[in-house]
Amino acid sequence: MTKTNYHVRAIEEQDIPFLWEMLYASLHRREGDEPLPIESIHTPGLSKYVEDWGREGDFGYVAVDQQGKRLGSITLRFYTDQNAGYGYVNAATPEMGMAVTEDARGKGVGTLLLQTAVDEVERRGIAAVSLSVDPDNQAIRLYRRLGFVEECLNGTSVTMVRLSKLES
Repeated sequence: MTKTNYHVRAIEEQDIPFLWEMLYASLHRREGDEPLPIESIHTPGLSKYVEDWGREGDFGYVAVDQQGKRLGSITLRFYTDQNAGYGYVNAATPEMGMAVTEDARGKGVGTLLLQTAVDEVERRGIAAVSLSVDPDNQAIRLYRRLGFVEECLNGTSVTMVRLSKLES
């Protein structure tokens, strides 16, 4: 799969079931661990990442191949102190969630999704973006490469933040 075999587009309403699949795919588990039950994505701590998608401020992208098959997604959503996510920093900083299908990993799909989202964050004049990642997740290297830095440990996850390069 070369870079030209897929592209990124904005999330559309018909992508919402795929966002739920990607939420499940984003749940990191260590080698040898039993897979989490699929129902776990419908608990309040996780469902907030997809539920009512399309509310004000939500934005994100889906990577698709030439046949229209979805390969991964990236979502950005604003939260408050009352419904804070795992990577919550403050109400002005959207939290990012990203996952790539197993067969599309290691092929640049995540990099393209992340770069597209970071470019849009900057275009919108948003000062920073945050995410939560398991320290053992390989994606942490990609996040660092694109300017994310570790902010703090939240339970078993690392909260990372990327400050925008806004003109002052």
